[in-house]
Amino acid sequence: MTFTVTVRDHMMIAHSFAGESFGPAQRLHGATFIVDATFSAAGLDASGVVIDIGRAAEILGEITESLTYRNLDEEPDFQGRNTTTEVLCQVIADRLAERVHDGTLAAGQQVQSLSVTLHESHIAWASYSRSL
Repeated sequence: MTFTVTVRDHMMIAHSFAGESFGPAQRLHGATFIVDATFSAAGLDASGVVIDIGRAAEILGEITESLTYRNLDEEPDFQGRNTTTEVLCQVIADRLAERVHDGTLAAGQQVQSLSVTLHESHIAWASYSRSL
């Protein structure tokens, strides 16, 4: 059996894509995403939780805030990369994983994996999952 806890935030970014397959999205454009981060564990800690939900929401908010209202084309972390929805899922998941590993989300020591989903609209989204 697996327990999951999901926290949600949102972010608004600007970016462009390189490559003919992106058509008009090669031009600078904006995107608004709903961001879900799901933490999974086979068991609960001594307090009966997967992770401190308030702290997880706070950390997700810090990560999305660092990307919000930015032109990602100008951010050093993204130089030479297409900041597709899939890439952004991985970036956010990896940043969350760092926070679990460094103890910032200390109540999440039993967390075994996490998944980040970015919803582009009510009909399209992408996800990235990783083990910890």
